[in-house]
Amino acid sequence: MFTRARRPLPETLERLAVAVAVTEPRNRALHPRSRLMRRLGNALAVLPAYQTIPAHADAPPAFTEVGLRYSRYSEDSLGADKWIFGSRGRYDIDITQFWIEGPIGANWSVALDIQNDYQTGASPWFVGTQQNGEPGVIMSGASIEDNRLEVGVTTRYFWADGNAGFTASHSDEDDYAATALAMDASWNTDDDSRTWSASLSSSEDTLTPTQGAIPVFVEREELDTQSAYFGVSQILSRTAITKVGLSYTYSEGYLSDPYKLFDARPETHERVALSLGYRQFFIVPDASLQMDYRYYGDSWGIDSHTVELGWAQNLSSHLITPYLRYYSQRQADFYTVIADTNARYYADDYRLSSFGALTIGARWAVALGDQWTLQLEAERYETDASWSLYSGAEAPALVNFWRGTVSLTWRYD
Repeated sequence: MFTRARRPLPETLERLAVAVAVTEPRNRALHPRSRLMRRLGNALAVLPAYQTIPAHADAPPAFTEVGLRYSRYSEDSLGADKWIFGSRGRYDIDITQFWIEGPIGANWSVALDIQNDYQTGASPWFVGTQQNGEPGVIMSGASIEDNRLEVGVTTRYFWADGNAGFTASHSDEDDYAATALAMDASWNTDDDSRTWSASLSSSEDTLTPTQGAIPVFVEREELDTQSAYFGVSQILSRTAITKVGLSYTYSEGYLSDPYKLFDARPETHERVALSLGYRQFFIVPDASLQMDYRYYGDSWGIDSHTVELGWAQNLSSHLITPYLRYYSQRQADFYTVIADTNARYYADDYRLSSFGALTIGARWAVALGDQWTLQLEAERYETDASWSLYSGAEAPALVNFWRGTVSLTWRYD
C-alpha cells in the first residue's frame, strides 16, 4: 500500500523521517507574482522557521555510536457518528530504526541508517452524505498492509570551522520507490558565536499503486522533488542560543492520492517554511526552556502555524522533557468537505482541511553506565476544526493518535 508521499503522516510523526537532499537541483525560482510569494511577503518579518539541518561538531565523533529505536503509531477508530461504511479501525504503524556512525581517519565520519515501517489498517476512501444530511466517511476496509524499507548512507568531512556531508538513500515498498540525494554544510564565524547552515536535496519517486478491495485507476506515475534550506544559529549569551531558518521545496508530477475516489490535485506544489528556535538554560534548576515556532505556506493555499514549548530538566543521570505543541492550518483552495468534482482540482482529504491540533508529550533519557543510553517518549495528538485560527467546515475524518518510542544507544571507543 502506497503511503510515503501520497499519505504524509501528521507533523509529529514526520519528525521521525530521515531528511533527504539533492545533488542536481533544478533552477526553479518563485515567480515574482506568485500568490504564495505575495502571502509570504506580508509575513516574512515576523514568521521565522525551524532550523531543519542537524547541528554537527567541527571534528569527527570520538567514538562509534550504534542505536536501535522502535516507535508505535496508533490512530483512534473513526467515531460512529462520522462513519457510513467500511472498517472504523484506522492505521497502526510500527517503525524500527537502526543506525551506526563512526570516525574514519582524522577528518571523516560515515553513518548507516536503516528504517523499516510496517503499516496495517484502513483509511478514508471518500466523504458522502449520511441519512441525517451530515457528511460521513466511507472507509477503505481493513485490508491495507504494507512494509517499507529505507536505507541511507552519509559521509561527512570536518575542517577547523565547519563540516559538510553527503547522503544517498533509497526506500522501497509495495507500490512506491524513492531515491534521494542530499548535500549539507555548516560553518562557524571566527569567534564561534554564529553557525551558518545550508542544504540541497532531491528525490525521484515512482508510484505503482496496488489493486485491492477498492478500485485504483492509476498504473504508474512519477514525482520529482527538490528542496533548499538556509539557516543560522546565534549564541546570545553563556546560557542562551537562537536559530532561524528558511526552506523552499518544489514538487512536480503526480501529487494526487490514487487511493481516494475523489482526488485531483495540481501537478506542482511549492512550499516555504520559516522558523525560529530559542533555548535558555537556567543554572539553579539545571534545566532549559525550549521554544520553537514555525510558519508554513504553499501554492495550494495552505497556511499553518506551529508553536512548541518544552522544559528539559536534568536529574542526576536522567533528562526529562515534557512538551506541549499547538498546530493550526488553513484549508487548501480546492478542498471541500464533500469533493466538488465539477472543479478543475478537488479533494475531500481531511489533511487539506482547516483544523487545529494539540499534542502533549514527554521524553525521558537515562544514562545506563558510561556507554549506554535509554530514551523513552510518549505523546497524545488530538484535532478539532474549532481549534484552528482559520475558518472552515470540519472534516469528518480528522484523526487523533497515540505515539510511543523507545531507543537504546551504545557508544564505544
